[in-house]
Amino acid sequence: MSERMAFIGVTTASSSIMKIFPAWAEELGLPTRTLEGIDIALDAPDAEFRAAVQGIKQDAEHRGALVTTHKMSMYAAAHDLFDGLDDFAEACGEVSSISKRDGRLLGHAKDPITATAALDELFPRNGFGGSREAIILGAGGAGLALSWGLAERPDRPRRIVVTDTSEERLQHLLEVHAERGTPRTMLDVRGVEDTAAVLAAAPDGSLVVNASGLGKDRPGSPVPAGTLFPQRSTVWEFNYRGSLEFLQQAREQESSRELRVFDGWRYFIHGWTQVIGEVFDVEMTGERVDRLAEIAEGFR
Repeated sequence: MSERMAFIGVTTASSSIMKIFPAWAEELGLPTRTLEGIDIALDAPDAEFRAAVQGIKQDAEHRGALVTTHKMSMYAAAHDLFDGLDDFAEACGEVSSISKRDGRLLGHAKDPITATAALDELFPRNGFGGSREAIILGAGGAGLALSWGLAERPDRPRRIVVTDTSEERLQHLLEVHAERGTPRTMLDVRGVEDTAAVLAAAPDGSLVVNASGLGKDRPGSPVPAGTLFPQRSTVWEFNYRGSLEFLQQAREQESSRELRVFDGWRYFIHGWTQVIGEVFDVEMTGERVDRLAEIAEGFR
C-alpha cells in the first residue's frame, strides 16, 4: 500500500472529507491522494485505539491521522505509544493529530487552535463586552478546547458555563483550567439537567455552542424541547452533518429570537487544514486555507 493518511472517527465514510481530501491533496501537491477511514465505536475498548496507533507507528508509508470524536479516549488509551506530545495534548489530555518526524510518532491537540480560528470568524473579537456569557454544551475534547480558547481571548466572557452528562469530564475540565490559571470565578460547570435554566438566565447576545456530539455521533440535542435561546445570541453547532437536531432548534428561533446561527463547516475546514499541515509539514497560511475552503465548497 502506498503513502496515506488516516481519519479516525465513528462514521468516517459519510464525511465530506473523503471526497474533498483528494482535491486538496492535488492542490497542495501531497505525496498521496489516499485517506484511510478507521471507524471505532463510541464505547470501544482501549485495545482498539492502541491498535490504530501502533498500525500507524509501525507502517513506514503511513504519514499520520486526524482524530475526531475519540480525542480524549485516544490520549487515555494510547498516550504512552507516542514519542512526543505537544503542550496542549498533555494539558487537555487529548490527541487530535498524529504525525511523524524523523522516525518519531508525535501527538498534537489542535482543537484549541481550530476552535479559536473558527470562533474568531463568527463571533466579534469584542463581542462579549464584559457582560455576555459563553455556554458550552459538552465537556469532551471539543468543549474543553473551546473553553481554553475563550479563556485566552483578550475579550473574555463574563462567565464560561459548561454542561455535561459526565461528572468526570467536568472535573477534568476544571483541573485543566486550574493548571492553566483560569480564575475559578470564570467557570461554572453543571449537569445537563440544568441546561434549560442556564439558557434562561444567560444575558442577551451570549454564545451558545453544541459540543456534545449529539446530532452527529448519535441523534438528539443537548437542549430540551421548547427551550428558548438567549435573545440575539450566537448559536454554534460544531457539527455540519448528521441529524443536527440542535441546529434545527436554533433555526426555528432564528427570526423570533434574532439569533445568529452557524453550523460546523468552518470548524471542519480549520480542523482538517491544521492537521493536514502538521502531517505533511505544510504551512497553512490564511490564503491557503481560504483556497482550500473554496475547493471544499464544491463538495458540500
